[in-house]
Amino acid sequence: MESKKILMTVCGAGMLTLAACAPSAVETDYTAYVNPFVGTGGHGHTFPGAVVPNGMIQPSPDTRIDGWDASSGYYYADSTMNGFSHTHVSGTGCADYGDILFMPTVGEQQYNPQDYSSQTLPYASVFSHQNETAVPGYYSVFLDRYQVKAELTATKRAAFHRYTFPATEEAGIIIDMDYSIQHQTNMDMQVEVVSDTEIKGSKLTEYWAFDQQVSFYAKFSKPFTYQIVRDTLTDHNGKMQPRCKVLLKFATAKDEQVLAKVGISAVDTEGAKRNLEAEIPDWDFEAVRNEAHKDWNRYLSKIDVETSNETDKTIFYTAMYHTAISPNLFTDVDGRYWGMDRKVHQGSVEKPIYTVFSLWDTFRALHPLLSIIDPDLNNEFIYSLLKKHQEGGIFPMWDLASNYTGTMIGYHAASLIADAYTKGYADFDLQEAYRACLRSAEYDTTGIKCPDLVLPHLMPMAKYYKNTLGYIPCDRENESVAKALEYAYDDFCISLLADAVGDYDNFERYTKLAKAYKLYFDPSVRFMRGLDSKGEWREPFNPRASNHRNDDYCEGNAWQWTWFVPHDIEGLVALMGGEEAFVGKLDSLFTADSSLEGTEVSADISGLIGQYAHGNEPSHHIIHLYNYVNRPWKTQELIDRVFKEQYRNEPDGLSGNEDCGQMSAWYILNSMGFYQVCPGKPVYSIGRPLFDKVTVNLPGRGVFTVIAKNNSPENKYIESATLNGKPLTVPFLQHKDIMNGSVLELTLTNQPTQWGVTTN
Repeated sequence: MESKKILMTVCGAGMLTLAACAPSAVETDYTAYVNPFVGTGGHGHTFPGAVVPNGMIQPSPDTRIDGWDASSGYYYADSTMNGFSHTHVSGTGCADYGDILFMPTVGEQQYNPQDYSSQTLPYASVFSHQNETAVPGYYSVFLDRYQVKAELTATKRAAFHRYTFPATEEAGIIIDMDYSIQHQTNMDMQVEVVSDTEIKGSKLTEYWAFDQQVSFYAKFSKPFTYQIVRDTLTDHNGKMQPRCKVLLKFATAKDEQVLAKVGISAVDTEGAKRNLEAEIPDWDFEAVRNEAHKDWNRYLSKIDVETSNETDKTIFYTAMYHTAISPNLFTDVDGRYWGMDRKVHQGSVEKPIYTVFSLWDTFRALHPLLSIIDPDLNNEFIYSLLKKHQEGGIFPMWDLASNYTGTMIGYHAASLIADAYTKGYADFDLQEAYRACLRSAEYDTTGIKCPDLVLPHLMPMAKYYKNTLGYIPCDRENESVAKALEYAYDDFCISLLADAVGDYDNFERYTKLAKAYKLYFDPSVRFMRGLDSKGEWREPFNPRASNHRNDDYCEGNAWQWTWFVPHDIEGLVALMGGEEAFVGKLDSLFTADSSLEGTEVSADISGLIGQYAHGNEPSHHIIHLYNYVNRPWKTQELIDRVFKEQYRNEPDGLSGNEDCGQMSAWYILNSMGFYQVCPGKPVYSIGRPLFDKVTVNLPGRGVFTVIAKNNSPENKYIESATLNGKPLTVPFLQHKDIMNGSVLELTLTNQPTQWGVTTN
């Protein structure tokens, strides 16, 4: 299908005059190429529910409660459904949310016995995937137990439910307040029946986010009678846990549709009510569904791809879809939002605050992608991070519902800010952003508003050792090598900002800190490895060894982490003994035995090609390193292999956690033919374009086009290239070339070539 507008023109002619032609534009339906079930199997951890781009609310089905593959609440292998909750995270390795669950019922409403060891609740229903539909902005399923069709759609801050009931005197809906993914601790639950068609409530939970609060306001199209159940339940640890459920009851005729509208807010129930009334003022389900459909087409239309391979097209637009699930809007329609200081703030609807920042993942590809297709939105994300710094005392590493979680490593807000500055779209106070980055790089535990348990993770001693000893001893700090390598990269980003603001002392200091990666390279084994407080290498050493989150690396091993020096590839090449030695070592990464060793091998090390692990983020730049050492054909053939092996149009079509859009953003950039190895350096490495033609519809600037001539499954190598008609002889592209609306033309062939090789 062509992605251009198709003009349907009807013209009529009179004897002496011509009637006016009446054109009507029929837009491409990009949503037809999205499969929201991709990633809901395997360990992708996505969900198929109804959302709009970067929305606050995520109404989605919940099929399981516990376990790693319950992170989003839904797992494709399941055949029972607990109901539909309103908040979900997409593709994360940790679980949270699952707030305010709705379940339509017929017959006696069973909520006992509720067993903490079971994945299903007493009122759960069997369902079949044959009776399940998911498209962007809409989800439906038939609940076999109750013979009810459930449908969901959404706006940014409100969900719309439509339930089609059989004829019965015992129809109803259960609102489960105590339900949550992974049995979180319910600190407080409040609910109030406002009228026979309205309910409001709020809850406070403690889990990954230590202080996560959400309020809701619901309106129903049909009057109900109700019962509120408040009691306690003994959990799997023998502790008493509070329960709170609202049982709504009414009679229905055959195929009667009962509608429910639900607004949420992190502030209060009044905010939830205003969100609901502003965004869904009436009872037109189809109108809301159609608007959600339009919202998604507006986002997906940012990039047009042309190919005869419909599967590749579906994988591409599904990836685009996954890049816009999060970060999530966190500002109500009245401008209020819940801050990192645990206070309500009056902000601006025009400059909203967002949450769910998985920065350890997304700095690598999601934010570079946004710097091309929507730099204004990326600026909004940076603005949100700056506000979080102001309110909480430091940038978050992983922000969830305005909570410092202390999850993962590094201080990668510095990457987003440096990348925005070097690409020329930084719409924020550069001095303030620079000072905030300095704060994140220094060891200082004062003034940070977070729980005591989070503080040592958010402000680890590793920063103290890095800045005083000059390195991070592995016998004093967990994940010392991974932290050191990421700190060196982030310090490089800070050096760019120091130069930009004229702070030359710090420019020299952070330029030196950016070279600290060299201390961890052991030439005798040619890997990055732990160095203890005596200056000795940790023993024993096994590059295939992994002990998840409890060794010298982070969700990886020495094979994967040795290559994380994106800011100084020349230095890494020299460290390894020059170009030939570097290539030999890099080759061995992709041909090594894929076995992993250890008592608790990280499940995140997945998607293996040799010891290259595409299923997790530390590996994502590595394939492109061949372009820096005159072996561009190896970059091309390995990218082609990843396309064919690691991304599929299936529920288990991702080789690892989606991680809030990072896995998908890698695919989008690489399938267009390029990838940014080092955010902060506005340069893209050229790989293997997947599509015959890609048109990036630049925001207000025309288009950037990539044309792949002679493209076929066999023709994966670049024979020649031109940029705006002039020969391009290096495998790199500047950001300004893209944003100025250039045409990149790549001629492909089926054999490796010398294109992109430079002679010394």
